[in-house]
Amino acid sequence: MSILRLRETMSAAAPAYLALSCFGVAIYPATAQESGQQAKHPVLGGVTVVDTAIEEDGYKVDKPSSPKFTQPLRDTPQTIQIIDKQLFTEQGATTLAEVLRNSPGVGTFYAGENGNTTSGDSIRMRGFDTSSSIFVDGIRDLGSISRDVFNTEAVEVAKGPAGTDNGRTAPTGAINMVTKRASLENALSGALSIGTDRQRRVTADVNQTLGASSNNALRLNLLWQDSDVPGRDHVENQRVGLAASLGLGLDTSTRAWLNLLYVDQDNIPDGYVPTIALPGWQPQPGLEPLAGHPVRSENFYGTRKDHDDVTARMATLIIEHDFSDSVRLTNIARAGETRQDYLLTAFMSTGANISGDPANPDDLSAYHMTRGNPTIRDSRNRILTNQLNLRADFAIGAIEHNLSIGAEITGEKQVLYSHSSTGTLPVANLYNPDWNDTSDYTHSRNGAAARGKTNTLAFYAFDTAKFFDGLLLVTGGVRVDHFKTTYFTNAVCNNGTGRGAVPCGTAPVGTIVTTADLKAKDTLFNWKLGAVLKPSEPVSLYVNYALSQQPPGGETFTLATGNNANNPDFAPQKARTIEAGLKWDLLDGALALNAAVFQTKVLNEINAADPSDIQSGSKRVRGFELSVVGNITDAWSISAGYAHQKTKVTNGDAVAVDGSSGLTYAPDDSFSSWTSYRTPFGLELAGGVRYTSGMRRGTDGAVGTPPRTQGYTVVDAMLGYAINDNVKLRANAYNLFDKDYVAAINKSGYRYVPGQPQTFLFSADFRF
Repeated sequence: MSILRLRETMSAAAPAYLALSCFGVAIYPATAQESGQQAKHPVLGGVTVVDTAIEEDGYKVDKPSSPKFTQPLRDTPQTIQIIDKQLFTEQGATTLAEVLRNSPGVGTFYAGENGNTTSGDSIRMRGFDTSSSIFVDGIRDLGSISRDVFNTEAVEVAKGPAGTDNGRTAPTGAINMVTKRASLENALSGALSIGTDRQRRVTADVNQTLGASSNNALRLNLLWQDSDVPGRDHVENQRVGLAASLGLGLDTSTRAWLNLLYVDQDNIPDGYVPTIALPGWQPQPGLEPLAGHPVRSENFYGTRKDHDDVTARMATLIIEHDFSDSVRLTNIARAGETRQDYLLTAFMSTGANISGDPANPDDLSAYHMTRGNPTIRDSRNRILTNQLNLRADFAIGAIEHNLSIGAEITGEKQVLYSHSSTGTLPVANLYNPDWNDTSDYTHSRNGAAARGKTNTLAFYAFDTAKFFDGLLLVTGGVRVDHFKTTYFTNAVCNNGTGRGAVPCGTAPVGTIVTTADLKAKDTLFNWKLGAVLKPSEPVSLYVNYALSQQPPGGETFTLATGNNANNPDFAPQKARTIEAGLKWDLLDGALALNAAVFQTKVLNEINAADPSDIQSGSKRVRGFELSVVGNITDAWSISAGYAHQKTKVTNGDAVAVDGSSGLTYAPDDSFSSWTSYRTPFGLELAGGVRYTSGMRRGTDGAVGTPPRTQGYTVVDAMLGYAINDNVKLRANAYNLFDKDYVAAINKSGYRYVPGQPQTFLFSADFRF
């Protein structure tokens, strides 16, 4: 989005921003003048709000970070799980994908297509891809990258349509990472970790007030990591990160934070492992001798040319002003950029790509596989946004209201640079690949690119009305998003046929020609409505209905023609969810018990079987979730959850290769748990069990590959010892019983991601 166009859009939105600010003063004109005498921690709706927005109480967090949620979790009519840093620090989790293991039914189950292996956080939830609905402090985070949690306070998993909260989103939810902020506390903490498979990592978190009696503070979070991936030859993660947060006026009615983030990754990506001889695999002609002989799960089929270099930069300015104890204005502005340079040597383990010694077909050492699918990603993602929110608590007669209204203006842009290549990659020995194999393969930018951008102007309002002295709470929200997406792509023409063909027309072969120049614009109206009945203060019974929409191009900034969901002439995908449940705070609020049943219907899906109504396709997910989180005693903490879901294509062609009507990469049953006990003499014992049932893979022309994965159960454990109040030693054991399992599979079933083997990590945590 050009600066000029952004200025024009902001100018158009200026009256709305001014109206919001004036509205806050108009509600309490007297108290607005008394804002200089605010309490240290202003109170909104009876909830104490501290500078960091997150209060730790074991694993239990009582309130989402976003001001759009007007009530604590117990009185919010929706399944929202908040995974606190205390929990994932105990587990030694370092990435978003590892943290999300604590949320049942959420994970990286999909390994991509054959020519497009997934990279980064390919998260799926309740049957649908959620990768494009990852947010940082309520702002969309762009890029197909792996996210580290060294600067993360908590991870919030909102299940069910989140369109009213965030605009365009995945049908079944969104994930929000809450970053660390400066606070009025002098503290130094961090961790040093080493482990099997050459795992090495250092983090530090320093918070320092500026001046003896100052209201200002500076916080620095540092990261250094150089680790192999356990159980995978040559796959490596190298990261350096710096996050700075400058807080000003933190003990006053007007507070500001300037947050800067820089992360540089120099990784060797994983092309995964052939599914040869796994359960469900059938040999193609010529591969019969391979039956019963799976390859080592450690095998790496790439070369030394493979790389995944990522640079992320982000600057965020947050300003909060309290007009009174009941009125707060918040503004958050962000500019961010992510660059990725990625080459992965992928493969297809078909009979045509694997050959042995015809004279001795039983000689497994003679089999070689073509490295024929190099995946290149040269991308740049940018975002520029400003969000303004007004929170006001007031009463009209006997009805108490908690109101949150706001406006957002956002410009997002993605550029995918096209590359041309010469030469070929070397073949790999199937059972003993060598990443030192050399070749004449090279690639470079060819001048073509795909450019997509989306500009959005949004207005929203949320309100909770409390009736009968708080016995009944009615929560509603509406959001209007006006967006415009443009997509332009060109390519080097070749007059070829089949996949990759680019017609030249009258231009000479090798000319860069335009292949798409498309636009889409629309206004989306999303809403939700819920009711909470409180028979007693710690108990909430609720029901909720919500609508969410994903327009063409809303997920990938890519528009297309033909029978494609990204066709700008098509209607947005719609998701409608109804959910009912129970939330109960036990043991004087120390332990939260949650139960929910839900149904999500996704409409306007592509239905190739009905050309007369191409968007008549629909899918459905039904299920229930149970969870418990918090403290059973002061020394005993727990976080556990179980999810059961039944997925179905209710109208349209089957998407699963096994011929069933279920959705792909969606486990029917999943369970995740972690519990810890701290003894009086400093010893801490912790552990957990994770279970994921088998999953169906997608349908295509692949022959003989496994139609589904097998379910698995993994046990993790931790032993800690507090030497004193400042230093704790920790030993984490992952996959304690060394279970072999398939964590993810690609669409054709030619490749799979092996689960993490038995691994040990030793850490020293310190805090002063």
